[in-house]
Amino acid sequence: MILVISTCKYKLHELEFVRPIEDILRENKKSYFIKHYKMLSKGDIDKADKIIICGTSLQDFWYMGHIADFSWIAKVNKPILGICSGMQIIGIVYNGAVKKKTEIGFYKEKFNKNFLNIKDGTELEVYHLHNNYIDFSKLNDFEICSKSDGIQQAVKHKNNKIFGVLFHPEVRNREIILSFVG
Repeated sequence: MILVISTCKYKLHELEFVRPIEDILRENKKSYFIKHYKMLSKGDIDKADKIIICGTSLQDFWYMGHIADFSWIAKVNKPILGICSGMQIIGIVYNGAVKKKTEIGFYKEKFNKNFLNIKDGTELEVYHLHNNYIDFSKLNDFEICSKSDGIQQAVKHKNNKIFGVLFHPEVRNREIILSFVG
């Protein structure tokens, strides 16, 4: 069972950031359930085999004031995929520094390490929609799998199955989500 976590302050924004993930899972006959992080219980986390933390809108930083609600990330032994704000949350939980940089639209990103289904050396066109990123360069627990203009675009934990992408794979790179959920 896959737990899909909304980080959206407003329910309406879930149509853009959660619903596409739900559509991918449903179309591929994957079992899932959706919870907003403020409604998340230990039982929800226990019930999940894998966890996807979705992104949110460009000006929605509400989750940053509630990082304590995500402290379980560093303790749970389950595969996690953080998308945009989800990746930022993972980075903050592991004491990464929040930096400002707006990226909107389609960009080419090159992967310098294997990442889920993506092989080292692959270049993908991805969709960005963010104002912040996390500097993972000083976080020894993470490998940087894609970086452009000094911004880490894809990371993975060295010991745990924790993955983060700053871009939105639900827009153009559904295979990343499908590779994660298996």
